[in-house]
Amino acid sequence: MLMGLGMSSGLYDAGFATLGRLYGQSARGAITNLTLFGGFASTICWPISAFLVEHGGWRTACLAYAAIHLAICLPLHLWIIPSPPAAAPAPVKDRSKEASTTGRARARFILLASIQTLAALVASMLSVHLLMLLQLRGASLAAAVGLGALVGPSQVGARVAELLIGRNRHHPIWTMLTSVTLLAAGIWLLLTSQTFVALALILYGAGNGIHTIARGALPLVLFDPQQYAVLMGKLATPSLIVQAAAPSVGALLLGTGGANLVLVTLALAATVNAGLCICLLASMRR
Repeated sequence: MLMGLGMSSGLYDAGFATLGRLYGQSARGAITNLTLFGGFASTICWPISAFLVEHGGWRTACLAYAAIHLAICLPLHLWIIPSPPAAAPAPVKDRSKEASTTGRARARFILLASIQTLAALVASMLSVHLLMLLQLRGASLAAAVGLGALVGPSQVGARVAELLIGRNRHHPIWTMLTSVTLLAAGIWLLLTSQTFVALALILYGAGNGIHTIARGALPLVLFDPQQYAVLMGKLATPSLIVQAAAPSVGALLLGTGGANLVLVTLALAATVNAGLCICLLASMRR
């Protein structure tokens, strides 16, 4: 429970909120850089964890990570991140315009929160049950582990591509639309083909990788940047609830209908998500 509180306060959502406060609407590049480095977390820390456990036991590994947080991460946060500036006085608002703007903003918030929640459902359920799903569809454990390992590099590769060709050259709604489309394509391919499993996981990993960037960058341009931190908390709340429940729901589906039921559910959720993203794009154009 303590680690869960720490993660919800210290992972991407809190990081994006901080970058949004520091850089405003130009925070997209910083968000992309942050997710790029974050993509290497498991690549670096899993071998370190294995080394620490092998040579000192799991308690030594836990104590080492606790020491890193307290001796390195905490001082860096206190030293590098500046305090928030004094709030400027609020400008006088036109009430008639404010009402119509608030209605549009509420509709966009609901669409964006729904998109992020469905994406969290897909990512959480598939990440926990992926190896079992692959084995139930005929892969050996070694093959399932090898195929599952494609997801991480695909996430990083997609983020590098976004870093090189994205930046501020296109609106982040297109990054979001690309991410949900890749997620849907990857899961449908995983469901319908046992020949192109590797390609399916690469597509899924790429979509999941740039979705992290889109969910940090898109609210900056859709809503008031001054409210970005509060908004990120509101957007993250339903996603985190679904993310916590998704593995148990996946286990129930797996026990009821096997791998195909889980994959069909995820494919339908990803397809609905693509439709919601198209609705958000249409709302923005209106």
